[in-house]
Amino acid sequence: MKILLSNGTCTEKTFEEAEGKRAFWHTSAHVLAQAVKRLYPETKCAIGPAIENGFYYDFDFAFSFTEEHLRAVEAEMKKIVGESLSLQVCERSRADALAYMQEHGEPYKLELIQTLPADEKISFYRQGEYAEFCAGPHITNTCQIKAVRLLSIAGAYWRGDEHNKMLTRIYGISFPRAAQLEEYLNMLEEAKLRDHRRLGKELGIFALFDEGAGLPFFLPKGIILKNLLIDYWRMLHQKNGYQEISTPIMLNRQLWETSGHWEHYRESMYTTMVDDAEYAIKPMSCPGGMLVYKQTSHSYRELPLRLAELGLIHRNEKSGTLHGLMRVREFTQDDAHIFMTPEQIIDEIQRVAKLIDTVYRKFGFDYHVGLSTQPENSIGSAEDWAMATQALRNAMDSMGISYFVNEGDGAFYGPKLDFHLKDSIGRTWQCGTIQLDFQLPQRFEAEYIGADGARHRPIMIHRVIFGSIERFIGILIEHYAGKFPVWLSPVQVKLLPVSDRYLPYADSVLKSLRDAGIRAETDTRDEKLGYKIREAQLDKVPYMVIVGEREQADNTVSVRQRDAGPECQEHGEMQITELIAQIQACSSQTTEL
Repeated sequence: MKILLSNGTCTEKTFEEAEGKRAFWHTSAHVLAQAVKRLYPETKCAIGPAIENGFYYDFDFAFSFTEEHLRAVEAEMKKIVGESLSLQVCERSRADALAYMQEHGEPYKLELIQTLPADEKISFYRQGEYAEFCAGPHITNTCQIKAVRLLSIAGAYWRGDEHNKMLTRIYGISFPRAAQLEEYLNMLEEAKLRDHRRLGKELGIFALFDEGAGLPFFLPKGIILKNLLIDYWRMLHQKNGYQEISTPIMLNRQLWETSGHWEHYRESMYTTMVDDAEYAIKPMSCPGGMLVYKQTSHSYRELPLRLAELGLIHRNEKSGTLHGLMRVREFTQDDAHIFMTPEQIIDEIQRVAKLIDTVYRKFGFDYHVGLSTQPENSIGSAEDWAMATQALRNAMDSMGISYFVNEGDGAFYGPKLDFHLKDSIGRTWQCGTIQLDFQLPQRFEAEYIGADGARHRPIMIHRVIFGSIERFIGILIEHYAGKFPVWLSPVQVKLLPVSDRYLPYADSVLKSLRDAGIRAETDTRDEKLGYKIREAQLDKVPYMVIVGEREQADNTVSVRQRDAGPECQEHGEMQITELIAQIQACSSQTTEL
């Protein structure tokens, strides 16, 4: 499809490409605004961007807009699509743009334009009677939107500031083919069934309380799950030559000024006063890693030096963005910082990429890679950025890994490779990242002694694999629909005594299982066996083990396995040693490196 750029030229992009998808959904947001203005002319328009899955638009309605109004707006959008309106773009001066928005009574657009430089030319996109200033790009005709659905409404403060007016945000999705919309809606239904917030509560994994918004509590089963992931992470990193460190949860303001976070990340940081000095609770671990590197002198023979940390991170996320484990204010980041010579850059990027691949494939994830380039709010020279970006390109190209380019979305200190994993129902999640940094070693004056005996500046990689362990757990809950593989299940075996008479035998079986390192528990409630089986199925336990008169007499157990069929499959009687061997074999196959 053709994409109309702000300079009036066109380029070809497919919907499957990130740029094509953004342009398609951005145009859909404009169609939404046009439909709202047709139906409710007194409405004021704010902003309407493309987002990861679809688009939204923020409106200031003169009445209470509810879900009941969505279908009327959606019908008007379909009418606009059917009118096959071509999009045109033109430039206006800042003064003309202000006059246009003043004439049309759009105070939010006026405010945005007033923040732009006085001499800046402003592009306007028009479709039919509707026009607004926008940097684009857009598709060239509304008729390319073959399917559209408005999904929900929510409240959103103007410019994300709780001191501003609350606006109405309308979320939508659109596609160039009707079948794609049907697939997407089916996926949404499946996603509701897999919602980690509901399953996390039902399975006893985590809890959220009003007393700490965005600060998750991990329950006993959740801690088992979290520790299993950490144990796997540690085993993998030890094998790959990483040394684990731990840095403080808060450090003084001067450190964050040196790193650049105070200037570029301050709004997301929590601060406090200690001994009349200002401290920041760390939003990321890299400055602490720099101090660890600098505490001793280093030779080129020691490099690459790989320092890994499970850092407890705090970020000041706005309350409206909090979402279960997916967006929290406190999380554990599986960070690592690699210090290396320029000659080692390509090899180290590739080593990290292979490590990420190992982890994702163990959990059954496919993934794709994006290259994020220099943002407007960045530090360092153009030469450093060009060199770092090219190094990331070269590393991926030489491995034969394809990637898309995400212009302007790099970290403030360097470009990055982002790994977007795909879950079992087709959704993507950005988790792993490899960030190449020339800046922090300069700002902290980090050095190593080269083969020539002179002092040199190391290059630094920042990288994560899980990203946030909390968020990764949320993703896993939804990916597996709560049915974790045997090695990852907080409870691997649930013992179900037929009656209280067989509790002593169940205790002896429980001891044998636990002695073998198997996570097991007994349902000791005075309930009928059928009820206990149904409850164990709801708990999604891999193995349900029944003990009664026959099993006690034969010193055996009767086994039901969750994953052996559509629901579960009865295996009949088994020796306890046979059951142990089966579970251990399943676990070792999944966890081996």
